[in-house]
Amino acid sequence: MHHDEMIAKVQALAHLPDRGSAERAAHAVVSTLSERLPSGLARHVAAQLPPGMASAMREAADASGADSGTAGERFGLTVFAGRIADRAGTDEDTALREAAAVLEVLDAALAPELLERMAGALPADIRELLPAGRATETTE
Repeated sequence: MHHDEMIAKVQALAHLPDRGSAERAAHAVVSTLSERLPSGLARHVAAQLPPGMASAMREAADASGADSGTAGERFGLTVFAGRIADRAGTDEDTALREAAAVLEVLDAALAPELLERMAGALPADIRELLPAGRATETTE
């Protein structure tokens, strides 16, 4: 999936007023997601993203640990929403809506097995933001 297509889908799914808001939301979510995932997994996800989104994810992965085996930071939904809100310049409720939209776009853009690994690395409260089918698959 191309960058413009991903951003347009985020904008539509999150009901954002313009492309700039969708760009900010997408970058805030992938950066925060990258901090939560093991750095090697974040780099694998970044490899399947368009360059603009991949760079945001790689920068956060590089900042969280140079070693590809480094575990992601341990935080739950509240911190996840707070970091996204800070990065996107919005409130936490809006950040959660935007995160769900970005995760839905990632679900369509990434290889299914990579999405499964990503979902398995997330705590249950963040995993609930994944599209319904994906969130329940990882808990069975």
